[in-house]
Amino acid sequence: MPHNPQTGADEPPELPPEVVAALAEHGIAATDEVSLRRALEQHTPSYSLFRLSPAAVKRWKCRYRVLLEAGYYDGMSAAEAYARALLAMLPAPE
Repeated sequence: MPHNPQTGADEPPELPPEVVAALAEHGIAATDEVSLRRALEQHTPSYSLFRLSPAAVKRWKCRYRVLLEAGYYDGMSAAEAYARALLAMLPAPE
């Protein structure tokens, strides 16, 4: 994770461009974790977010996993995992 020397905190990676583009096709401009979580909560009654162990990070090349009724969605940040799960719950754009 990139480190911000001004705040001393680690910053989550930005969303991949293809995820941002897919969200935009659905009219979703939000790219932050909280907004994406709230959008996901509007489309599903329940989900679980897991932060993966270091061994799982090496194996699956992701840090977070969202479990939904339809499957699981991985991301390097919680925002990316929420975005991928949200995209899976939305109907295909016309």
